[in-house]
Amino acid sequence: MRRAPTILHLDMDAFYASAEQAAKPSLRGKPVVVGGIGPRGVVSTASYEARVFGVRSAMPTAQARRLCPNAAYLTPRFTLYRQVSDQVMELLHALSPLVEPLSLDEAFVDLEAGGTEADTAAARAVGERLRRDIRRTTGLTGSVGLAGAKMLAKIASEQAKPDGLVVIEPGTERELLGPMTVRTLPGVGPATAETLRRAGIHTIAETAEAGEAELVRLLGKAHGTGLYAMALGRDERPVVAERDAKSISVEDTFDVDLTDRTRVRAEVTRLADRCVERLRAAGRSGRTVVIKVRNYDFSTLTRSETLRGPTDDPSVVREAAARLLDLVDTTGGVRLLGVGVTGLADFTQEDLFAQLATEKAAEEEAERERRVAAEAAREAADEPERPRRWLPGLDVIHEEHGAGWVQGSGVGRVTVRFEQPWSGPGRVRTFPVDDPALRPGEPLPLVGGPTEPPTGPAPEGPAQRGPAQKGADQEAPAPQSSAPATLPNSVSARAASEPGTGPETESGAGMSSR
Repeated sequence: MRRAPTILHLDMDAFYASAEQAAKPSLRGKPVVVGGIGPRGVVSTASYEARVFGVRSAMPTAQARRLCPNAAYLTPRFTLYRQVSDQVMELLHALSPLVEPLSLDEAFVDLEAGGTEADTAAARAVGERLRRDIRRTTGLTGSVGLAGAKMLAKIASEQAKPDGLVVIEPGTERELLGPMTVRTLPGVGPATAETLRRAGIHTIAETAEAGEAELVRLLGKAHGTGLYAMALGRDERPVVAERDAKSISVEDTFDVDLTDRTRVRAEVTRLADRCVERLRAAGRSGRTVVIKVRNYDFSTLTRSETLRGPTDDPSVVREAAARLLDLVDTTGGVRLLGVGVTGLADFTQEDLFAQLATEKAAEEEAERERRVAAEAAREAADEPERPRRWLPGLDVIHEEHGAGWVQGSGVGRVTVRFEQPWSGPGRVRTFPVDDPALRPGEPLPLVGGPTEPPTGPAPEGPAQRGPAQKGADQEAPAPQSSAPATLPNSVSARAASEPGTGPETESGAGMSSR
């Protein structure tokens, strides 16, 4: 434990949804849900306006639609989110060489490693400056927690939401943590919480009072010992700049169960190729190939095969995944498939025969692609192009009207709203899905548009408003997004947070909030 709150935890506020609101002026101040939009989709992020209705991350999209039918349900745009994340991480690395990213929108920072003085005033000043820089650079808001340990810094950032900063002064940890639920502590999931509940332990104070011996008896030595230390506010984990991944995997859930064995095999092959792409992008190789199959009845099976050595060869991973699939009965229907690689390494096992086979396969694949391209060109001359699938939220460009985004599609028509992050709410137009003047577009920057200065503090305007603010120039909601449910500016972080997650008490002793 440190004597000064020099460990910083940043968590961007409703990141995906806030990015969509910043990019789409017509959605600001209105409920937005980002995630899978199909019947088996899952919510990735919900804006604070949608959370008022009970929508939260990891909820089935179908349930979210019942709770908040008038929200805008959008397909994720990971290209945009990664661009914004890179900007935020660059700001964090300017503060310290020790930055530990947890996801695209969350990270720990060791401020002392970056030269920040070990006192509360200096740490607070850095946190406030970071929040201003994030807003100026990305147009979004982030919440900052400062404490003497990682666990406490994360709790502080949860208390700071949305768009705030909270400092936990060293020495006040036990008083602060005491009334909070045990689910607040890292590593306490539903099963552990239920075990503790049956023993009459509900809060962190009761966890500490139970003693280490009792927790070890209930949970085992490793888990019980660690939980007791955290209940006392002790967390000695350092900020680690490079977190070593243990596995790389991809998976897809299908709107309709797959019963055709040929289709299942084709999907496994496609997933294997995507997995290898991620593996190579990370500069890694893997020794064990794993497949995951979730059947129609939600039963889930995994099968694995360990190779002679680490590989990043797509043909090797494909063949291993196909062999594993042969061990699984899929006749009843498959709702989810996944392919992963574990046992990661920074090198590949040299194998002359595998190398020759790979080169031959590459030559065959290139020749096959040339034949397919030639055939497709001939067919394109004889047959009309198949209509594109326009997913809600994705970027498009129209030759006459410019940049916009898909608001909805169906019955051979696609509805597009033409607006940019720096404009006011745009007009809506409808086109045939195969309109040759309409094509997919790329995400526009959230700030720095034609009406905004390139440097210096950004003025208050459409691109700078927070998700819960409504501009006077906003027009009536679009069909996907009616009856905006806005949060008052004085709403507390606890009221706006997702139900059942995070600290469940108001700020306690030893906490100072902005």
